[in-house]
Amino acid sequence: MDELLLEDYKNHLTFERQLAKNTVLSYGSDVESFLEYCVANEVKPEDATPDFLDRYNYQLRVVEGLASSSVFRKMEAVKSFYRFLMVEEKIKEDPTRFLKSPKLTQKIPTQLTREEMERLLSYPAKTLAEMRTVTIIELLYAAGLRVSELIGLRLENVNIEEGWVLAFGKGGKQRFVPIHEEACERLKRYLAMREGYFADKDVGSEVFLNKNGKKISRVSVWKDLADLGRKAGISQKLHPHLFRHTFASHLLQGGADLRSLQEMLGHANLTTTQIYTHLDVTDLKNKHKKFHPRG
Repeated sequence: MDELLLEDYKNHLTFERQLAKNTVLSYGSDVESFLEYCVANEVKPEDATPDFLDRYNYQLRVVEGLASSSVFRKMEAVKSFYRFLMVEEKIKEDPTRFLKSPKLTQKIPTQLTREEMERLLSYPAKTLAEMRTVTIIELLYAAGLRVSELIGLRLENVNIEEGWVLAFGKGGKQRFVPIHEEACERLKRYLAMREGYFADKDVGSEVFLNKNGKKISRVSVWKDLADLGRKAGISQKLHPHLFRHTFASHLLQGGADLRSLQEMLGHANLTTTQIYTHLDVTDLKNKHKKFHPRG
């Protein structure tokens, strides 16, 4: 396997395309698997033909029995790799140009009800850990943040007085997201409790810290949300992205337009945001019944 070529490709993703670290790792891993397949079949990646790529696609789908989503991801990585080879002028024609990835069934995101959100946000937090978790829920729901944006949120990125947070999204893109007054008040209470707990200690400048004063981990957020969900009697298992979905669907149900929602979620493409319109069918039916002359 050409490890130097793989390293050059990952550097291209990191420094030229400026993709997020996790995306680079994922694409790099998928392309590494493809390069190993090339070695096993004694084909140089620069010499791969459309037929060879079709056989690789068959290998993933039928021989390895991967899910359509996994095959789609791996083939998209291979396409990206060949676009890189074209840019570097290592090949004259892209063998993936006619390659069709499997169609994915669009999954409709789940969401929490307003009653469930009220139960979570009114949970009587007694410890700093519980207060931190309820505040995390409040902020995820108020601003639609990704978990990576939440755990990376620093004190200087939050303006409680004016009611906004500065989120750093995929590829280092920044966006200002407004937060409502109740979220600001919750943050004030949590930060006061946090300051008292870590008084006279040298701690990180992130908003959400673990018991040692370091930035809370992604795993801890998942665990804490699941624990609080059980305590609050929520049947659905809680995870950070569930609150992002709930934020989006509740805003749409309240009358927000897609363009505004796209800005708040930090989506590069409006089609990504449009999936949330499928969640609003029940609300639309209620409005139709209420406002149509024959409803």
